[in-house]
Amino acid sequence: MAVPLFSFALRLTRDRTVAEDVVQEVLVRAWRRADHLEPGSDALRGWLFAAARNLITDMWRAKARRPAIVSCDEAVDVAVTADDVDRVLRRQTLDDALYQLTPKHRDVLIQIYYEGRSLAETAHRLGVPLGTVKSRAHNALRALRMLLQEIEVQPR
Repeated sequence: MAVPLFSFALRLTRDRTVAEDVVQEVLVRAWRRADHLEPGSDALRGWLFAAARNLITDMWRAKARRPAIVSCDEAVDVAVTADDVDRVLRRQTLDDALYQLTPKHRDVLIQIYYEGRSLAETAHRLGVPLGTVKSRAHNALRALRMLLQEIEVQPR
């Protein structure tokens, strides 16, 4: 009876060690219920296979409830990626510098870089000639670069 039960458990678990543990546990449970089970009967066979299936199902459920185990290196990588403070600080610095520009320069940069519009679309939306958008973008980027350099040099 143990060989077919082992084959059944191995087919469900796909792990020899776990299948052996399942068979051992099922046989211990059967031994404890020996006075209720009839040796050699089809009912005993059915009970053993049902007990094995139920035990394996319980193991799967318990495994699904447990949190995933990760190594310390993986946890640090995830924490650094999820908590990208430098990126947030750079974005805040850029936003602060952007709002120190003149409104005309800021509007051109927002249209082009934040909203992804072309130079022609930006000119149309702002109601200015294309050449004006080009010169404002050039001057705004130069001013923004200078502001960012000043911010980096200043002690915090």
